[in-house]
Amino acid sequence: MKKIALLGATGSIGMQTLDILRQHPDQFDLYALAFGKNIDKAIPIINEFKPKKIVVLDNDTKRKLENVVYHNDILVGNQGMIEISVDSKTDIVINAVMGSVGLEATLSAIKNKKQIAIANKETLVTAGHLVMEEAKKNNVSLLPVDSEHSAIFQCLNGENRGEVNKIILTASGGSFRDKTREEIAKVNVQDALNHPNWSMGAKITIDSATMMNKGLEVIEAHWLFDIPYDQIEVILHKESVIHSMVEFSDNSVIAQLGSPDMRVPIQYALTYPKRLELPQAKKLDLTEINQLHFNKMDLNRFPCLRMAFDAGKKGGTMPTVLNAANEVAVDLFLKGKISFLTIETFIQKALDNHRVIQSPDLQTILEVDQQTRRQVTSYLN
Repeated sequence: MKKIALLGATGSIGMQTLDILRQHPDQFDLYALAFGKNIDKAIPIINEFKPKKIVVLDNDTKRKLENVVYHNDILVGNQGMIEISVDSKTDIVINAVMGSVGLEATLSAIKNKKQIAIANKETLVTAGHLVMEEAKKNNVSLLPVDSEHSAIFQCLNGENRGEVNKIILTASGGSFRDKTREEIAKVNVQDALNHPNWSMGAKITIDSATMMNKGLEVIEAHWLFDIPYDQIEVILHKESVIHSMVEFSDNSVIAQLGSPDMRVPIQYALTYPKRLELPQAKKLDLTEINQLHFNKMDLNRFPCLRMAFDAGKKGGTMPTVLNAANEVAVDLFLKGKISFLTIETFIQKALDNHRVIQSPDLQTILEVDQQTRRQVTSYLN
């Protein structure tokens, strides 16, 4: 029985993780969970799984939760996430929070030699050099939950990493893949949240539409698989059947295929190196699909992807700025304060105004993150 600490329990990945736990009650126990402010979603989870420890965003949420749920161990904020991540009874930490808020808890868990299932790409984007350095020092494997990185991880199993030519990340194209730049200038929030293939949270769905999600995945792949940016390619693949591929030195390509269902990579990260049955997942029938389509990625059409490649190559604090600026800009769009294309404008402005700091420590990263958030918010004026 593996004891799970689930960071981000009420988000899309968190809820799908709970589906896995329901299907395998003899394998996993939800020992602790963390969520933000969504009490209505959290209460049924707490009543069903009865976690020993709970973490909420702030003291106000804690007071509200205490009024409806009896629990003698409700923790608060970043320190609470760190506490459940390093708890001696925790076997696996699932980082499924949205944004860079999961960074410190992940670093602390690694230092305490916990197994990490990472669905939070922002942690590696913001501080990949620190995370991977600690993982290497403590002999901890980061098991990817993103469908693309899980696919690459599976393609590389048993292979010589020195024989990799390139990694090929596939992208669905998001909500506006068939629209021109002129057409997407007028889209609204609801249009952007209508993803054609995947069921995801609001922020990641917007990131998919701008292609920033794929950009963040490029930086994540760079750190997870220790591969130069020049050996990472992104291609459009509308069906989301091939989740990613690896090309080797003999020009052979290994791909991982499956129906678009995030529960498959989540479960694989929890059970690796074993595989368990997943009855709810739809089986892949290629005869039913009949055709698969692939297109080159146009970086002029999707400038956020270009920004991510550029920021990754510059390194240092530049990816931190990229991520923080994007988080604020997407939040402003979701609140109706800026247009869809203004997301790109705000991110580019933040990058242009930043003087990169190479090899930053954690304190520097956190300071740059907060400074960037204030700066992008000020663009509204």
